[in-house]
Amino acid sequence: MWSNFRHRRGLDRRIARDDQLIPWEVKTEHRHNYHLTMLRVEARKRAGLELRPTDVKRLKSWLDELSELNAVVLYDADTPDGFYLVPRKAGDGDLIREPGRASERTKGRQAD
Repeated sequence: MWSNFRHRRGLDRRIARDDQLIPWEVKTEHRHNYHLTMLRVEARKRAGLELRPTDVKRLKSWLDELSELNAVVLYDADTPDGFYLVPRKAGDGDLIREPGRASERTKGRQAD
């Protein structure tokens, strides 16, 4: 409803859609996963939208973890948690494993 209201009045969107960061059709039960939340925050940052100070801090911590682990986010809709951190492979995006690539979930590194 609010999305339509904003659209009809020519107002900017509150969210930043970034199909490069979130190219998957995410199942309802996975929509509140921490890794997805951080991808959304990064999308807002890349779109030049304002971030809350707490989101800036959480994003930095999450990006540091990805860097330290040399990992990317994988989405597997057919699993209970959906999102996982997996070791980075050649051809991965800067933060995600592109859909359609063969992959394995990292044992013990499941989504929070």
